[in-house]
Amino acid sequence: MIELVNLSKRYPGPNGGTCALQALSLTLPTGEFVAIVGKSGSGKSTLVNLIAGIDRPTEGEVHVAGTALQALDESRLAAWRGRNVGVVFQFFQLLPTLTILENVMLPMDFCATYPKPLARQRALRLLSDVGIAEHADKLPSALSGGQQQRAAIARALANDPPLIVADEPTGNLDTATADAVLALLAALAQRGKTVLMVTHERDVSRIADRVITLADGHLVDNVRMSPATTPRVRELHCA
Repeated sequence: MIELVNLSKRYPGPNGGTCALQALSLTLPTGEFVAIVGKSGSGKSTLVNLIAGIDRPTEGEVHVAGTALQALDESRLAAWRGRNVGVVFQFFQLLPTLTILENVMLPMDFCATYPKPLARQRALRLLSDVGIAEHADKLPSALSGGQQQRAAIARALANDPPLIVADEPTGNLDTATADAVLALLAALAQRGKTVLMVTHERDVSRIADRVITLADGHLVDNVRMSPATTPRVRELHCA
């Protein structure tokens, strides 16, 4: 699913700028729930942004499902990202003037993946899958943080992308709600999605298939967890 070859990212600035990632090589198979951990400034968010095509490497190669992202121009990269990557943010990033249903339909509208009647049906199914279908016609401000994050996950699934990227998706949630969100992400991997999650959670090994540890832009650990430590969770059914 993902192959990184000598990947480096340097941000310009005084005294030569900042090197966020340095000569990182990594291969990840399809259908894993991967937790990316490390201290602040270790390069976690930079790594997932490069894999998602949100940012470009200074050096090296990023291959996702056979596509060489560094070879795409901006318009082709944007089109690829819209159909192949779903992003879940820490602060939800739902448009406040649109209903929850309209927020989930938006990626389908942008990419013209479904005609409007089918897009509406699909959005309702996705909201049902994440347990908030009854809030479809509400604005984001009427929902709790956990409900908004569930809506954000539904939106990330709108175009049925093979790759889900979640950057600190539980950072704003209480423990019980965070556990529910983690279970939803694990269920997506069980459906065959590849899920990359940046997190400060210390006990991710209980639910992730693989834990990658970064420090100062370097890969310092890449551990495939035993199946016995990653319990199966409720399956999501909407394709």
